[in-house]
Parts: sequence; structure tokens; C-alpha cells
Amino acid sequence: MKKDVEVSSTTMDEIDSEKEKDSLKKIEAVLFISGRFLTIQELITYTDLNPIILRELLDKLKEKYVETDSALELVQKGELWKMDVRPEYSDIINRLATGRSEFTSAEKETLAIIAYKQPIKQSVVIKIRGNKGYDHIKKFVELDLIKKKKVGHTNELTLSEEFYDYFKVEKNSGKIINEVEGGEINESEESSSIE
Repeated sequence: MKKDVEVSSTTMDEIDSEKEKDSLKKIEAVLFISGRFLTIQELITYTDLNPIILRELLDKLKEKYVETDSALELVQKGELWKMDVRPEYSDIINRLATGRSEFTSAEKETLAIIAYKQPIKQSVVIKIRGNKGYDHIKKFVELDLIKKKKVGHTNELTLSEEFYDYFKVEKNSGKIINEVEGGEINESEESSSIE
């Protein structure tokens, strides 16, 4: 009788281990195919996992990429998660890709205007980009790529420190616009005296 209990216990451990492996693969697949930051709620929706288990598995997956010395990494920004290529391989990716799939062309153009003319009033960006610019700015603020500061009846927009980390550029490198646009325009200085 005692032997049956041991077999059952071992079997249960194996089942739990297989369930965890399957759940890790689901998370990995969702993050891989999305190509963008996902909220915990989005990950729950796509994987059907319990939020507590999901958070534990995200941490395990992040550790897995560190331990295996993978070219991939799991990036966490607050409650947002994304699979990305390690910075040392970004040159290879930039040659293969025409830009980050996380942003539409319109969003990249809006971000390039902010990067080029910062600090810039939000009202000026909206005049240039139209009402969709509000959605773009909201997304960039949520991703902590830009900072908003109330000035009069509008907001002043500037790049955040996170922007430089995200696009893997130095603050005064002169490659900011090129990185944002995915190499679609010539390199420009980070800010300009053009008003």
C-alpha cells in the first residue's frame, strides 16, 4: 500500500512538471509572436493562466534566458512584458528588420518628431500629426518612452531615460531619429534648434 502512495506522488509531480513546461511554452509563444510589450491582463487572456501562476512563470522564464545565455531576453517594464533580442545582437536585427514591429509607421513618425524637436509642445505635435497623435503620445507615455509636463494649456513632451535604453542609443549619439524610424531616414541630431 505504501508503494502505491509513492507512485501516485511521483506521478503527480511529473504531471505538475509537464503542466508547468506546457504553460512556459504558451507564455513563450505569446511573447515571441506579439513582438511588443504585453500587459499581465493580455497574457492572462492569451494563455488562460491564473495571474499568480503567470507571474511566477514569467520570472522562471526570465531566469531561463539568463541561465542559458540566450540571445533572447525577457524584458519587464512595470507590469509590461516583452521578449526581445539582447542589446549585443541589435545590429543583426536592425539589418534584418525595417523597424520595430511594436510601432506602426505613423507611431514611429510621431515619435521621431518628438525626438527631433524635443522639448516640443503636444499641441504642435497634434498640428503636425493630426488627432491620432493623441493615441501615439498616450502609448509612448505608457511605455515610459516620453515624459509629459503640463505647460499652460498643453503638455511639453521630452524623451525619457527609458527611451534611450529602449532604442539602445546614447543620449547624444546622433542616431536617435534613425533608430526610431528603423533606418528609413538619414541620421539626425537628437534635438534641433529648429522651432
